[in-house]
Amino acid sequence: MIIDREIQPHLIRLSKQYPVVSIMGPRQSGKTTLVRHVFHEKPYVNLENPSTRELAESDPNGFLNQYPNGAILDEVQRFPALLSYIQVIVDEKKINGFFILTGSHQLALHEAVSQSLAGRVALLTLLPLSISELMKADVAMKFTTDDFLFHGFYPRVYAHNLNPVEAYANYYQTYIERDVRQLINLKDLTLFQQFIRLCAGRAGQILNINSLCNDLGVTHNTVKHWLSILEASFIIFRLPPYYENFGKRIIKSSKLYFYDVGLASFLLGIENINQLSRDPLRGNLFENMVVIEMLKWRFNQARLSQLFYFRDSYGREIDVIHKAGNKLIPVEIKSSQTFNKQFFKNINYFRSLASDKCEQGYVVYSGYDSILNSENALINYRSIENIFDKET
Repeated sequence: MIIDREIQPHLIRLSKQYPVVSIMGPRQSGKTTLVRHVFHEKPYVNLENPSTRELAESDPNGFLNQYPNGAILDEVQRFPALLSYIQVIVDEKKINGFFILTGSHQLALHEAVSQSLAGRVALLTLLPLSISELMKADVAMKFTTDDFLFHGFYPRVYAHNLNPVEAYANYYQTYIERDVRQLINLKDLTLFQQFIRLCAGRAGQILNINSLCNDLGVTHNTVKHWLSILEASFIIFRLPPYYENFGKRIIKSSKLYFYDVGLASFLLGIENINQLSRDPLRGNLFENMVVIEMLKWRFNQARLSQLFYFRDSYGREIDVIHKAGNKLIPVEIKSSQTFNKQFFKNINYFRSLASDKCEQGYVVYSGYDSILNSENALINYRSIENIFDKET
């Protein structure tokens, strides 16, 4: 089963405008399936294959000359030096869409691209399936909120009807054994595993590095390095704060989220829907899901995040601030199914601070009643695209 991806039209469009298109994202988010479907006429080369990579490393020019009409190069961060040779080829050929690159490690690929392919490459990010993509494919139509939180959004879970606990256990083990061991020399793998689970327990919260250091008994630099590894390999996402001179003391630490809420649920030890419904962190997981759904929408439209959060020293917080040009759109996220007019309290407060930039605010919740007026809107989390409608 192939589910249509909302990023596909932009992938096709950009391949007609740039000689190289690079699509990054977590392992198993559907990158390979997408590019092989869209560019089915191109040869496919997987640089995870040791013998293929050895050939590329020993003779880069000879390796690339095997593909006179270009190719799909999968997991290209495994040999980033290859991009310098690709630059020479695309400058000579001057053909758009010649090479399609994929990668699952942000830093390694970004650094190589910026050095070798600046101005020649279009960059896209593909995250796991969105709720919108699942609904359009008539998949998970009867899912409850807890079903989404438990199953997460990795394509394999849906394509093969996998048990989420088993699927995420295998994903997690593969990630630890392959990516982490490639990126850092861990003397104590158990400690790093404990670190990831502690991060899951802090999903939706302001990142407190000192707290993690104390809980783990490791240095500040170690925690910062481990966080960068999780971020670079698309496990965690740090939502930056939005701050201006509002005349108030503003919190300037990032908030921590997981790119996939199903993985976060697994790391919290949740093994069934009933456990999830009673878990004290269910509200945090719901917020995590909605924030990443908003991020998916932005990325699927080939746009940068432009998502932030706001919190002052008095604890008044807006879960998400979407910066749309010179306008600010405040979004509050509530896991409740029942509307309470207090949901708009912080939005109205933020509007008083940024009245010249803040227009309509949104509350995203799990209920189905809707409210829409000139200042505030109440929408179900399955309809977050309404927040961005004016951009399309």
